[in-house]
Amino acid sequence: MTTEGVATTVLKILSPPSCPDPGKPAGKDSGRQQGSQEAASMGKPVLHYFNSRGRMESIRWLLAAAGVEFEEKLIESPEDLEKLRTGGTLMFQQVPMVEIDGMKLVQSRAILNYIATKYNLYGKDAKERALIDMFTEGVADLGEMIMSLLLLPSDQKMDKIALIKDKAKNRYLVAFEKVLKGHGQDYLVGNRLSRADVHVVELLYYLEELDPSLLAGFPLLQALKTRISNLPTVKKFLQPGSQRKPPMDEKALEEARKTFKF
Repeated sequence: MTTEGVATTVLKILSPPSCPDPGKPAGKDSGRQQGSQEAASMGKPVLHYFNSRGRMESIRWLLAAAGVEFEEKLIESPEDLEKLRTGGTLMFQQVPMVEIDGMKLVQSRAILNYIATKYNLYGKDAKERALIDMFTEGVADLGEMIMSLLLLPSDQKMDKIALIKDKAKNRYLVAFEKVLKGHGQDYLVGNRLSRADVHVVELLYYLEELDPSLLAGFPLLQALKTRISNLPTVKKFLQPGSQRKPPMDEKALEEARKTFKF
């Protein structure tokens, strides 16, 4: 299995469903479910995932940029995950899952598409949406490479980091910089904020964590990062104590291994 495949396995663990025990007394799981229902009834999206970035972080970023308050029901044990699976709320037996507008949505792209459409961050027509999709798919390609780093043996990490830095500078960042230079506007598509801007800026933060010098040759992307970061909703999300997650460390990885059994 490739490194990217292993990374995908970490965040898309599959398990055959088992039958719930109707005689099991209400306890922690019952309280979690009730809290989730209360948050959903108040109109707040409820995010079900473990306490890390993974495939939920882009969803957190997009909701924050849209100014949408959300709650999180963190998966902290194998029992928490099994409760979701046996409760019939995970269509494909995997997370992320977001409760929103009476739905229990899974599959991160579907979730992101819905949020972007609902909050007018998905362009004004089919042409703009195609451009937004193209840009966000590029972000996802590089993001998958970054996500896989923690799972690599230590003797392979430096080579992988070098590859990521090379592709970032010579394939992805140069392409986004060219788009901004080509139309001379403040945003990537349609001269207004879209999910493409949010996802690109999220990626820029990850690249800076990897190597602060990576953005040095891309002034328009630096300006985009500053512009998006200064939006009141995003600025709040970037503050300490927000629902934004830090990079996954070895401790968090070990907790994820125990919960998802990989």
